[in-house]
Amino acid sequence: MHRANVKSLVPFVVAVSCAALLLVPTALLGQGRPHREAAVGPLRQLDDAIESLVRRVSPSVVQVLVTAVGSAEAPGRTGVLQQEQVIGSGVIVDSGGFIVTNAHVVSGAERVRVVLAEAGDGEGARPLPGPVLGARVIGFDKATDLALLKVDTTGLPALPFGEATSLRKGAVVFAIGSPAGLTNSVTMGVVSSVAREVDPDHPLVYIQTDAPINPGNSGGALVDAGGTLVGLNTFILTEGGGSEGLGFAIPSGIVRFVVAELRTYGHVHRSVIGIEAQEITPTLAKGLGLTRDWGIIVSDVAPGGPAAGAGLRIGDVVVSLNGRPLGSLSELVTDVTMRSGGQPVTLAVVRGTQRLSLTIPVIEQRDSLDRLMGSVDPEKNLVRRIGIVGVPVDSANASFIPDLRLPTGVLVLARASYAGGVESGLAAGDVIHAVNATSIGTLDDLRAALRRFQAGDPVVLQIERQGRFTFLAFEIY
Repeated sequence: MHRANVKSLVPFVVAVSCAALLLVPTALLGQGRPHREAAVGPLRQLDDAIESLVRRVSPSVVQVLVTAVGSAEAPGRTGVLQQEQVIGSGVIVDSGGFIVTNAHVVSGAERVRVVLAEAGDGEGARPLPGPVLGARVIGFDKATDLALLKVDTTGLPALPFGEATSLRKGAVVFAIGSPAGLTNSVTMGVVSSVAREVDPDHPLVYIQTDAPINPGNSGGALVDAGGTLVGLNTFILTEGGGSEGLGFAIPSGIVRFVVAELRTYGHVHRSVIGIEAQEITPTLAKGLGLTRDWGIIVSDVAPGGPAAGAGLRIGDVVVSLNGRPLGSLSELVTDVTMRSGGQPVTLAVVRGTQRLSLTIPVIEQRDSLDRLMGSVDPEKNLVRRIGIVGVPVDSANASFIPDLRLPTGVLVLARASYAGGVESGLAAGDVIHAVNATSIGTLDDLRAALRRFQAGDPVVLQIERQGRFTFLAFEIY
């Protein structure tokens, strides 16, 4: 009914408009034309500028096609799995074939492909679907919902990183991706917030925008008026399932940091100062007798950690970070996390009636693989031809591998990008079980199997990753 009403209005409006034109004296038709042309000029300039930006940026955004295994919705039954087809987006961040997307797009992936965009045939023509390439997951970081992919090609149009910290509320931005599988779709909006904390229990800040974002846009680009990547579109808040003007993108600074970590190590090294903190609520402030009912309060200080050594105490209220007012816990977490080990932070804190300034050194947080890496000789454990540092799986290190199904093989501790090995798609935490169907039990087994290959030979690694078996195929050189 609603659709019929809309359709019936259109001819009515057109007919009235045409009739009105017939009643206008011919002499008056030419009046006001210079004014109209003067008004149209700036609009045409704006139109040309947007078209130019989109034409320049669109080839850097790809469609990501994922074949994954997930739980099936089967009423009254549990443990039912089915194969899923997932469509998302990705952004080329390096011309050598590195593409960033969201971790949730490639979660549980058995196969990943990317569809490149080709430039249109003519000036202003729309981008067309291009080649479909197989992609490998280099690594992913669940905490930030980011993943790095690699395709075996070069000369791709990489999108330069912009500075999300320079964005201001109201700035014009463009969202590019594949909503509902519609490749290289472009929408426009403004920045609604430059640092929105959506979930206090998950301290990350996002760029909020009203640029329409829908399912399939995940992993796509949010670009500024200069055509640089200022965010990676990640999720929306919606009641109806589609865009309602509440879209959120991971800021470019976080994306750039995670991409560099994944590319170098296959996982993310984070820095810490040895505290737990939480946001102050009115109830908490009233119960503790605080003078302010907002801000950040220190809830724990690790004994012997950097913060303890600098004199920080439980109950201190953090009011500024490196001379800047601190508005949310996520700002503190983001700043500390992305700092290199050894770089200090300066916190201004309120303790009772005192205001103190404390300088705290930042240290790198080491996970189980990092600790294991620290106990081996990188050169002795290097497998140069595939650019990894590994150890044979044994009873001592098997506990570091959650959900290990086959307790033999070679555990990848780190990717050794300095070694110049082939891009195999291996990531820290992977276990190599076989090379071209030949079982692998030790580093010597792995090296011997790889020595048999000539440049250009196909290599297939059977690996175990997070409790799932998969194959990694590539050509050796």
